[in-house]
This record gives sequence, structure tokens and C-alpha cells, in this order.
Amino acid sequence: MTARIHADTDGRVLKQALIAGIGRVIAERDLLNRINVFPVPDGDTGSNLGFTLASVREALRGMRGNHAGAVFERVASEAIDGARGNSGAILAQFLQGFGEVLGTHQRLTLCPLANAADLGASQARQAIAEPREGTMLSVISAFAASLRQACDQGIDDLRTAFTHALAASRAALANTPNQLAVLRKAGVVDAGAQGFLHLLEGIDEYIRSGRAAGAYSRSTAAAEVGVVASEELAAGETHRWCSECVLSGVAIDRNAVRQALDRLGGSSQVLAGTREKLRVHMHVDDPALLFETLSAFGEVRARKADDMQSQQRAAHTRGKVVIVTDSAADVPADALEHLPLNVVPVRINVGAEDFLDKVSLSSDAFYAMLRESTQAVRTSQPPVGDFRRMFGFLLSHHEEVVYIGLSRAVSGTLQSAEAASAALGGHVRVVDTANVSGGQGLLAVHAAELALAGLDAAAIVREVEALRERTCTWAYVRDLTSAVRGGRIPGWTLPITRWLGLVPMARIGGGDGRMHVFGVARDHRDFAARFVARILRRIDRRQHWRAQVMHCDNAAEGARVRDALIAQLAHVECAELLEAGSAIGAHAGAGAIVISLMPKAVADDIMP
Repeated sequence: MTARIHADTDGRVLKQALIAGIGRVIAERDLLNRINVFPVPDGDTGSNLGFTLASVREALRGMRGNHAGAVFERVASEAIDGARGNSGAILAQFLQGFGEVLGTHQRLTLCPLANAADLGASQARQAIAEPREGTMLSVISAFAASLRQACDQGIDDLRTAFTHALAASRAALANTPNQLAVLRKAGVVDAGAQGFLHLLEGIDEYIRSGRAAGAYSRSTAAAEVGVVASEELAAGETHRWCSECVLSGVAIDRNAVRQALDRLGGSSQVLAGTREKLRVHMHVDDPALLFETLSAFGEVRARKADDMQSQQRAAHTRGKVVIVTDSAADVPADALEHLPLNVVPVRINVGAEDFLDKVSLSSDAFYAMLRESTQAVRTSQPPVGDFRRMFGFLLSHHEEVVYIGLSRAVSGTLQSAEAASAALGGHVRVVDTANVSGGQGLLAVHAAELALAGLDAAAIVREVEALRERTCTWAYVRDLTSAVRGGRIPGWTLPITRWLGLVPMARIGGGDGRMHVFGVARDHRDFAARFVARILRRIDRRQHWRAQVMHCDNAAEGARVRDALIAQLAHVECAELLEAGSAIGAHAGAGAIVISLMPKAVADDIMP
């Protein structure tokens, strides 16, 4: 049975056709990731298009009524909100043109559809600071031109016109390697353009058969060639962070926004949306500066910044398993550079401001805010979507993902990761470290070392779960101001501890994953050494240990604690002193010192 599309169609059929097209793109996202070499070979085009369209699909499934124009208006709005990556933003702007032209149309006919495609193609091209042929733009233009030609020729059969437009789009896609040398060198077509064609193919399948295809064959050749070639092409991108947000306001001046962004010196700039809601995509070195610049034009929300260097490493790292943690874990920089370890940033909230931990807010800026802000500085869990994007991207390049997460007892972060894993069919193993800061970081680094050594996910999970029972983090707090301001302890404790010179000490790990105060000590000159001695009474000093020492804007004292640890514990492998991230800093406050210890496992013997 074919769908009832001839001269026109209503919103019900349109919704099902779009859902079928979106299903096609999502089914092919892994392939799209593998052939992604332009504008940056970071292997995430399929993930970005899939994420963009998944939000559209969810909205369509919940819609009622048969008004075709209402469908396109909802699609346009959801696409702008959910757009991810260069390709997602371009597609969102194309769909915005459809919403503007067809919003009042109860039923869809060919010539209004052609008008909408014309406007969408024009707006998509204008959204890009430096449009290039050989990309999604070329295929969009071919699709729009074919619909325009059918309208001008007086064709009234919508199904026939769409089939012809699909053929024109296929020809345009095949020509993309002739238009971009980087594609020709890699032996692939443009990934964004291929994704757009998959959307059209899914729609066409529904038009012809009345149902979405159950399975799709991979239609683009040389997918693996694209991955290999992209390793050679990666040096062309000079900016590290693929940054995005939604800018909301009244009568946003897009030209003024573009001029302000041009002064930042980034690349791959795309502005998609309306005068009230603008999706901004740009590759920059400083996401915080990008978001600050945009805040002059309205409210900045849905901030996102992906580390493209990390993405490139993940896409080209050989191995079945890759590790993910969150930024509550404090991890040495060299571990992130050399191990299959990826980080999802937690959120930092100060009043109405929302920041990405260690991405759009550096540790230095965080502690400055902690000292100077009159408002409580809080952390919050990453949204489920952040984990879904990370997990989905990594699963397109690796067989298994293991998430080494922040203690369930102190945050909802682990639950967000579990929800994302469930949405992806449970292909991600989630491990509760019952820890935070350096303890979580030590377990995450060890898991990544095991992945690099070739262990499978089940073996890695067993090892981490065995180690977490004896992995602990201790901290002492110099100033309770942050804890009082955040409502975590009563206000009367602050003057008392200051007056008596008391330093509270806390511990997490090795049990229920909760933070427990294990003592209060008088502050003396040799406090650092005495704190270390007190910790070491609680462990087996004959055991070989791995350690991290972190400081909360208190490097000099942190160095003394690290020196004392190395002096007092004979069998310890201690990383360089680290600055503690916001997950511990927001609770412990400036001046706090943190020590984490993990037994050096038998599995360390297999490390490369």
C-alpha cells in the first residue's frame, strides 16, 4: 500500500514520511561518522545529524492533527533547539525555511513545497560564514532546483516530483568529490550531504510503499578509506573546540552577531534560526569567550563544546573499548592526551549563568568566582543528551564503551549516564566508582590503561569494581564559606571554626559513596604532614599505591601535602600536583586539599 501522496498530502502522512526519513539517517549514522573528513575530520557528522533529527522525531511522534504547515513549523523549531554540529545547524536552517513558507498551509502541494525549498536552500547558504560547494549545500540546492523545475513545468504529482528531486540530489552527492579536493583525496563523498540524501531516501521509501524500510544497506562506498585518510587531514583545523549554543532575544541582529563573532577569529561559523532564536555553531579556542560575546545579544543557553582533538583521537584509536568519565573526576592532562579516555563536563550554575566545567569555565576562573560571587556556586549533573551524544559518537568507532562515573550517592550524574545507555540499547557499561575527584580519576585512568592494553569491557568493569572498595579520597577544608552559602552546613559553624582554628576533614569512597566527616583538627604549622600521617594510619602501608593530590586554589600547600605523602608512604606512585575541579571545589571551597589513593592492581603488570 502506498502513502496517499499524489497532488497533495496532509500533516498525518507528512509526519510519517519525515519520521521514516529520520529513521534512515539514524540507521546510517555510524557510516556517516566514518566518512566525515570535512570541514574537520572529527568523525561525528552522523552523530550530530542523528542527534539533531532525533529531537525532531520525538516532537513529531507527540503531535496531533493533520495540518501540514503546523508540522513544518514544529520541525523547524525543534531542529533549531536540537541542532548539533555544522551539518545539524545547516539542516536546521534549511528546515526553518520550510516552516516560514508552509506554516499556513493545511495541505502540502508541489509549488508551495518548491517555494519552501528555495527559501530553505537560500537561508542555509546564508547561515554559513564561508559556504563551500561540495557540501550539503550543493545537494540541498540540487533538490530545491529540481522541485522548482517540476513546479514551473506544471507537474502536479507530488510523488513524481519528489522522486525526480531525489535523483538530482544523488547526482549532486556523487559530484561532491569533484568539488572538494579533501573528499577526492579521502575517496569519499561529503558526510553531511550523504546524511541529507539519506533523509530524502527515507521519505521517498515511505511515499512509494506507505511504510518505513525495516533495514537499510550501506550505500556509500569506501567508508574505511575516509577514516584512514582523515588521520592525514586532521592537521588542517587549528581550533580545538566545536562550540554551540542557542541565543534567545528580541529582534536579534544576525549581522551584528556575525561581526562580533568574526572578531574572535574562529572557523566553521553557522548561524541558524530566527530573529528570536538563533543556533550558533563555531570552532574556537576559547568557548567561554564565545558565550560571553553572545551574551551581549540575548540569553545564552544550551551551551555545548566538544573537544575536536579528543574526538579525532577517539575516532582513530584502535581498540574495541573506550572509556568515558565526567569532569567531577580529576585526571592528569597527559592521561587525556594518550589514553582512550573521554570526559563529559558537569555543569556549574551561578544564579542564571550556566557553565561547562573545565571547558567554558577554567579552574582559575571558577575559583575566582567562588571567592567573589555573592551567589551560591553550585554544580549540576550533565543532561542525558550530553551522555547520549558522547556515547553514540564513540560507539560508531568502537565496539564497547565503559563509563566510570561519579558516586551515585552524591550526584544524579550516574543516573543521567544510565538513562543515555538505556536509550542506546544498553551498549554502554556504567560503573559507580563510589568516589569523586582524584579517586574517580584514578579509577578512570586505570580503566583506560586496561582498554589500551586490549582488555574487553567485562574484564575492565570487574577490575574497577574490585579496586573501588579500597580506593578513597580524603580532604580537609580551610574555609567553610562555600559550604554555608550553598546550604550544605549550618551558618553557625563558620564563625566557630574560624575562631577556634579548626579544620574539618572528610572522606569518600570504599563503602557507600557518601561524604563523611571523619574528624576536626587544630590548624598548626605542620598540619600537612599530620594530615597525611592520619590518612596513612587507615591504609595498608605494605601495599603499593597510586596517588593523586589536588588543591583548591592553594598550590603551595598542595605541594607540601604531596611531598609529605611521598616521604611517608614508601610504595607510592604519585602524579604531579593537580588543581581540583569544580565538583570538589564547589563543596570544599577555596584552600581545600584533597588526597586520593588507589591500590596498585595486579592488572598493572600488563600495562604497555
